[in-house]
Amino acid sequence: MNILETVRGRQTIAISGHIGPDGDCVGSCLGMALYLRKNMPEAQVDVYLGDFSDALRRNIPGTETIIYDYKPRAEKYDAFIALDCGRERLGDAQDMFDRADLTVNIDHHVSNPGTGMINFVDGNASSACEMAYLTMDPDLVDRETAQALYVGMVTDTGVFRYSNTSERTMQTAGRLMTYGFDYPAIVREVFYEKTFTQQKLLGIALERARSEYGGLVIASLLDWKTQHSLGAAKKDIDGISAQLALTEGADCAILLYATATGEWKGSLRSNRYVDVAAICQNFRGGGHVRAAGCTMYGDGEKALEKLIGAAGDQLRKQGLC
Repeated sequence: MNILETVRGRQTIAISGHIGPDGDCVGSCLGMALYLRKNMPEAQVDVYLGDFSDALRRNIPGTETIIYDYKPRAEKYDAFIALDCGRERLGDAQDMFDRADLTVNIDHHVSNPGTGMINFVDGNASSACEMAYLTMDPDLVDRETAQALYVGMVTDTGVFRYSNTSERTMQTAGRLMTYGFDYPAIVREVFYEKTFTQQKLLGIALERARSEYGGLVIASLLDWKTQHSLGAAKKDIDGISAQLALTEGADCAILLYATATGEWKGSLRSNRYVDVAAICQNFRGGGHVRAAGCTMYGDGEKALEKLIGAAGDQLRKQGLC
């Protein structure tokens, strides 16, 4: 796909990603917006996203142009580009997507069949940022676009150590690095540095963690009262399940955390054996084989037991426990 050819002649273009945007979501949306604004200066390009971490805001160019209130800046967009998710996870941007004359879906989630009129989806790709770059002419990419895309690739690959990292991923990252931004600083600030609140939450999650199936599954739960007492937001929870998955001998990490509206959000990671996307698809969610999320209701402890049990079922079928 050539994105400039795809949206040629469109005067109003909206871009958005999933609710609770992470680095890949923000990076792909801003990278795409920066690229289109540079090469289609006559077009109005608007980005709609929810809140995200200060580290991403400092390192991804163009975040000051994001429309956080989701109030449409056009009566109906000529084109809508959904990145890092399908239509069903666009949240408040979904109505704009449905009303647009042209819808484009660019994603790397294996659970997404493609929900646009035009789809560019590859479940084997490392990130939406990698997919977005493949739609661009490298000669027309500038430093800011490259930096935004690199941030997303760093976060979704765990600094290129997750199993979604391929030869193409490394080649793409290498090309992006040639545009001249400070990539060591990005890795340090976006992936490794944590706020004090994030460190406190991680400590509580570790203290409450349970080891199941001979240590193959590590699970923890964060209730709303705990989060509220620390003044924590959704962005402060990002990365906890990945940290749990670093436990020696663990294959699957499960973090279940409450929201202000009474829902329970599951964040699951695996290293080798458990297909967490398959688990989450049974609980209003989805994602990747090694990283996925879901939404559950009711009693948190019972919900956590269901997730642990689902991971255990997979491990038993493979003769691992």
